[in-house]
Parts: sequence; C-alpha cells; structure tokens
Amino acid sequence: MKSNKKHFLGLRTVIYANTKLQAARDWYADVLGFPPYFDEPFYVGFNVGGYELGIMPAEGVNQPGGGGVLAYWGVEKAAASFERLISKGATEREPVTEVGGGIKVATVLDPFGNILGVIENPHFKVKK
Repeated sequence: MKSNKKHFLGLRTVIYANTKLQAARDWYADVLGFPPYFDEPFYVGFNVGGYELGIMPAEGVNQPGGGGVLAYWGVEKAAASFERLISKGATEREPVTEVGGGIKVATVLDPFGNILGVIENPHFKVKK
C-alpha cells in the first residue's frame, strides 16, 4: 500500500536512561560545551543543532546500557570527536571506521554505560 504521507520526519530525540541523572547532566554539558535547555528531576534536555539529546532517570524497562539504542550524532571530524569523548571519560566501544563513501563512524560508552555514536558524513552539509 503506497502512501504519500511521511511517517518519519527525521531524527528528533535520543534519550539515555541514567541512574545518576545529575552526574550525566554535568558530563553531557561538559562534552557539548553548553547547559541543558530543560533541567528537571524527571528529564534533562539539550538542544544539539535542532535535535534533542535527553537524559531521564532509569526506571522500569528504561535502563542504561546498549539495550538496542544506537544513535549517531553528526560531527565534522570523527577522529577528533572520538578522542575528545575519550578524554572526557568515555570508553572506546568501536574505533573510528570508514564505512564507505568517506563516511566515518565510531561509538563510545559514556561514563554511565550508554552507547554514544558519532558520524562524519561528507554527503550531509553542515549548517552553520
């Protein structure tokens, strides 16, 4: 069945569950270089270039760790971003790898056990 209606509009929000919400807020603020725009005990939200990076308390099925969540955040230089994340306390999960067409990806585990991916994609224009 063909439909002209778009059901997916693009990446909007990536949320990481966390057992140490305030520590996670501080770590991501340091990594991103700016504070969250929304900061409550039940949710912390950062506006990253028009996309949401959210942190919520771990409860129920929402627990830290891989859990199938994998999102890549666009960066200008994957290697430099990867090294910066490592220097801020993240640990290597997958090193920077070219996956074809000049696209480079890498993943780290943040200090709280969540997967954080970065992608350098020369086919996407960076809005400045």
